[in-house]
Amino acid sequence: MTESILQFGAGNFLRAFADLFVAQANRTPATAFGKIVVVQSTDRHRADALNAVRGRYHVAVQGFAAGQIINEIETVDSISRALYAGTQWAEVRAVGQSPDLRWIFSNTTEAGFTLDDRDSARPTDAVAPHSFPAKLLDVLLTRHAAGLPAPTVVPCELIEQNGQKLRGLVLAQAGRWQVAPTAIAWLTDAVGWLDNLVDRIVPGAPAEHPLKASDPLLLSAEPFAFWGVQATARTGGFLAHPAVTLTPDLTPYYLRKVRILNGAHTALVAYALPRGILTVRECLEHAEVGPWLERVLFEEIVPVIAERAPEADAFARATLDRFRNPFLQHQLSSIALNHEAKVKTRLLPTLADYRARFGKSAPLLSAALGL
Repeated sequence: MTESILQFGAGNFLRAFADLFVAQANRTPATAFGKIVVVQSTDRHRADALNAVRGRYHVAVQGFAAGQIINEIETVDSISRALYAGTQWAEVRAVGQSPDLRWIFSNTTEAGFTLDDRDSARPTDAVAPHSFPAKLLDVLLTRHAAGLPAPTVVPCELIEQNGQKLRGLVLAQAGRWQVAPTAIAWLTDAVGWLDNLVDRIVPGAPAEHPLKASDPLLLSAEPFAFWGVQATARTGGFLAHPAVTLTPDLTPYYLRKVRILNGAHTALVAYALPRGILTVRECLEHAEVGPWLERVLFEEIVPVIAERAPEADAFARATLDRFRNPFLQHQLSSIALNHEAKVKTRLLPTLADYRARFGKSAPLLSAALGL
């Protein structure tokens, strides 16, 4: 199978999300998507570990869904090899020049969406630039110089309009390097930059598991997974997978996630943390807090966004299942960080929508927030 994907990042999330989905798709000839070449930039430990097992590891899918506990094993074998940017940049460039390359994935976290003053000039030899946008630009320019078709870039960082923002950073870096106008036009118009929204909890290695001793790269992930991709002319042939939704507009899916999933988290901080409850799962099991959260979701949040957010009711029910996950210990104290800012973006718009729709305050959320 050809190496059709270059991936910047070898962290837990991509390995239990995109890399797992590609492995699943590759099992059927009709949906086969190709192999992945991983680029690790921070250190070579993860790259060496992936190469030692020839890119094969396991994901324990653990959680609660459809009224039952899920505890299954998935084998991931979609990674063909891993490269360390610090010493193997010439090989990374070679992948960029491969006729088989079609897609570039990334997850460098929000910290990766910045430029670096040390990248004022493009390296003249096979040395990796410092920032992720500069690394990506170097690979793209190498491909353009070879006269090969433009790839499609799919940044999986949890940033709204991530594709367009990365495009802007790459073009800004191209300006620093005084890239030729023909290459600028190619980067702007030929390369695909897909906005997308990813959603899955990947807590890392399970605390206990029969495979833990034999698989050093073992990960756990919740059953729920959603990958919304804003459809463009460049999404033709994108990964066919149950978790993938192609849509002309991602805005309703961002609204759904922020108001329901993130909003429920922040509501629990306001209501349950003062009652001495420490984890999200304990909230769902609590005789008072669990029913309270369900009422908040289905009486105050879902009614005001249902017309704008796809399948809002089903997403809210899936959210409750995610919160019931017996394999996770999601601390309310961690959700409470920057609580006031989260209230402004996750709950206050719902309160405003509720008043506009029903002519009164949302009683449960208003009381919880002391409004």
